[in-house]
Amino acid sequence: MTQLDALKKFTTVVADTGDFRQLAQFRPQDATTNPSLILKAVQKADYQPLLTDTVGRFKGCALDEIMDRLLVRFGCEILSLIPGRVSTEVDARLSFDSAATVARGARLIELYQAEGIHVDRVLIKVAATWEGIQAARQLEQRGIHTNLTLLFSFCQAVACGQARVQLISPFVGRIYDWYKKSAGSAWVEAANAGANDPGVKSVHQIYNHYKHFGIATEVMGASFRNVGQITALAGCDFLTISPELLAQLAASEAPLQLALDAANAAALDLPAIKFDEAGFRYALNEDAMATEKLAEGIRAFALDTLKLEQLMQAV
Repeated sequence: MTQLDALKKFTTVVADTGDFRQLAQFRPQDATTNPSLILKAVQKADYQPLLTDTVGRFKGCALDEIMDRLLVRFGCEILSLIPGRVSTEVDARLSFDSAATVARGARLIELYQAEGIHVDRVLIKVAATWEGIQAARQLEQRGIHTNLTLLFSFCQAVACGQARVQLISPFVGRIYDWYKKSAGSAWVEAANAGANDPGVKSVHQIYNHYKHFGIATEVMGASFRNVGQITALAGCDFLTISPELLAQLAASEAPLQLALDAANAAALDLPAIKFDEAGFRYALNEDAMATEKLAEGIRAFALDTLKLEQLMQAV
């Protein structure tokens, strides 16, 4: 049995890609996209026709509408190849505007429904700012399910659970990146690998809190740098994995053990924690890593969205 097959016995495997032609060989349940992945895909010859066709069909519409139609086009192609759900991201430039995020998320769902896609097959990805979490709360109340992304801190996860969002995506690799860079020459890779990896430890804390208190929000580890981070989270609800790392898992027959277990989490002695807006903002401010990585992530996704818009305008 390959590590990928073994992992699928414990965890729902999700493909983290806009390159949907790679999906068939790994047979993931779900797939996730983001502006950076879509930008990367449309610059490949295989996907340029999707860009030119979408822009051509809706020329004259507002640029943000054409963008949403392109995202939905990719999402529909992905859904034709997987049995589960696809995550489609709201413009990162709306990360601090709850009302605009709700409107954009609702429009994405309407576009999917116009293509015959059921609402339950789509997760609207929203940055886990305070405003994004409150927008997700409103979308969930409308029956639109959400995936809270750019999640780096425990306080973000707690607030998402309070908002009853469908799923969160803690960014394992980016947490690891920050601590490694911060430590500099003092970083010892072997001492910070596997269960000791700071990104892996973050997901363990979140998973245990959710399962201990019966919070229904799904946990999906994301942004992996190596296979060791993935195998150290076997048992997590979902793991979204790049095609490159999926290939490594599929090529390995090394043994894999369960690392996260809901029954064990339920037996832990954990304090109940809740956040109002002021408490959330202070807790996030106290976490230098999460504050920096959240801001950096929003800027990067916004920049790639702008580049994607420029490609659309050049068609």
